[in-house]
Amino acid sequence: MAVLLLALRVGGALTQSIPGLPDPGPVTTWALPVARLLADATATLTVGLLATAAFLLPGDGPSVSPYGYLLRRRAGLAAAAWAGSALALIVLTVSDLLGVPVGRLNVPTVVSYATSISQGQALLVQAGLAAAAAALARAGVSRDSAALAAALATVAVVPPAFTGHAAGAGNHQIAVSSLTLHVLGAALWVGGLAALLMIRRATVLADVANRYSRLALGCFAAVAVSGMANAAVRLGTPAQLWQSRYGWLILGKLAALLILGVFGAAHRRRTIPQLRAGRRGAFTRLAAGELVVFAAAVGLAVALSRSPTPVPDPGTDADPLTALLGFGMPAAPTPGNLLGQPLPDLLFLAASLAGAASYLVGVGRLRKAGHHWPIARTASWLAGILVFAAATGLGFARYAYVLFSAHMAQHMVLAMLVPILLVGGAPVTLALRALRRPTDPQVRGIRQWLLRGVHSPVTRLLTHPLVALGIYTGSLFGLYFSDLLGTLMRSHLGHVAMLVHFVASGYLLFWVLIGIDPGRPRIPHPFLVLIHLAAMMAHGFFGLALMQTTTVIAPDWYTSVHPGWASSLLDDQKLGAGIAWAFGEIPAAVVMILLVRQWIQADQREQRRLDRAADRAEATGEDDDLTRYNAFLAAAGEQEARRRPTR
Repeated sequence: MAVLLLALRVGGALTQSIPGLPDPGPVTTWALPVARLLADATATLTVGLLATAAFLLPGDGPSVSPYGYLLRRRAGLAAAAWAGSALALIVLTVSDLLGVPVGRLNVPTVVSYATSISQGQALLVQAGLAAAAAALARAGVSRDSAALAAALATVAVVPPAFTGHAAGAGNHQIAVSSLTLHVLGAALWVGGLAALLMIRRATVLADVANRYSRLALGCFAAVAVSGMANAAVRLGTPAQLWQSRYGWLILGKLAALLILGVFGAAHRRRTIPQLRAGRRGAFTRLAAGELVVFAAAVGLAVALSRSPTPVPDPGTDADPLTALLGFGMPAAPTPGNLLGQPLPDLLFLAASLAGAASYLVGVGRLRKAGHHWPIARTASWLAGILVFAAATGLGFARYAYVLFSAHMAQHMVLAMLVPILLVGGAPVTLALRALRRPTDPQVRGIRQWLLRGVHSPVTRLLTHPLVALGIYTGSLFGLYFSDLLGTLMRSHLGHVAMLVHFVASGYLLFWVLIGIDPGRPRIPHPFLVLIHLAAMMAHGFFGLALMQTTTVIAPDWYTSVHPGWASSLLDDQKLGAGIAWAFGEIPAAVVMILLVRQWIQADQREQRRLDRAADRAEATGEDDDLTRYNAFLAAAGEQEARRRPTR
């Protein structure tokens, strides 16, 4: 709290004024950052306590351990406080925006802000998710429900990151995504450390701290990289680090990060070995000091969210398109413009790097153990990652915002080409073979959670061929023959969710059709061929229907971003329809070839099985399955002949 108040004074958050708006009064001026600090602190506690209870602590069979139950109960209280803080933020933010003291606000104004303005909607969603996490954390003792509550709390952290300074910044693809990674990494890092202090008397603390240390190292890297990327967008130039008050606060956070890195290294080298030896005092003291530094960093972060940035808000920029897109209108497309002028989104870039690195680590671990892993699978996975990163991060991604045809090409690549390549990598099989089992059988590691997910009822439902086909084809018609596309394009969160859905729905369908990973339902190949033919027919019908329409899709969006050098909206839409109709031919043919090949291989395996059974029967003098079946047919024929009347 002390750091927050000092940083607010240094950053100028208490002296800034908005022209044309009255002062909301001292209550709002001071209560708004304090409520933000309480919301961030309780959110961090909720995420860390639930994640520790579900994933780091050993359980008691299907239930959490007694210490896990303690963390769940405290997480429920923290989540309830989090929900209340988010609701208080709605009221205080309305007061701040309108310059009206809290006591003079009326309920309809607050409700209107919470239901119709993006910042209010984000806070309302966060409050609802936090309340749901609180209820789930207090209900039951199973590890599955603890994991679900942890996932729900983690999702609840995200919505406000897509509004505020980040959403209004130029190049908000980096600003918003980096802030999202930043808050997620910080919540797991800080909240996990708080959970360790709460269970410092547990006999399993050394093992839990060791597992947390690996998590904290990944969080440290994510927080450092995302923080630097976000600061670069907000500062504009490096000189603003020492020339602006905002930069001074950034330097304070950087100093805190370096100190925390030193704390983490000390834990790994000194205090965790002491914990294994039964000496807990050093770990407790160092962790408590680390938590104090974390608290100061959170105070600085809240002050930064209230302080004016050196880069002005694009809402006052002369070019309204920059405020809408996050970048200026691109020039006419050329090969250099499509492949150059990258538009990186840190969420997709981080996912690509993590996917490639973890896969290569798994392959290396198998080879080190003397096991073989096909090179073709590695090449297929890495090619899928590379195509995904290119489709979402190169200059082509800029044109997908302003041209329907470019958006459709991006859709086809993400929904067809990328999933086929990723499925060919067999990532689940690799993970199950490469991941190590925890030394404590009561701890559920990544491998155990992956197995539970693969064999869960939800997975069985989603991998039913008709369900997977319905999701894939239904999203085509539901997105483009409704108002959904324009709504998603106007929100960075909606745009990210849309691209993720393209990959996920395609992966689900092609995993059912040609996947080799465990958990995939065993379905006769003739039926799979029919499912694939149905998908091809639906895809072709979608392209033809799109070409025949004379109504512009998402007209509000494409009218506001349509380039002057492009053809008319309807002509560009017809070009996109042609891309949708023609693009699927080659991938569909490849999938059909793979299906037929798998069908032939399955028949060959069955024939070899029958041959081995015949050889065993001949060697032992017993009848094999085929001989017994022929004898059964012969006996049935004799019976039928005896029943026929003689003439």
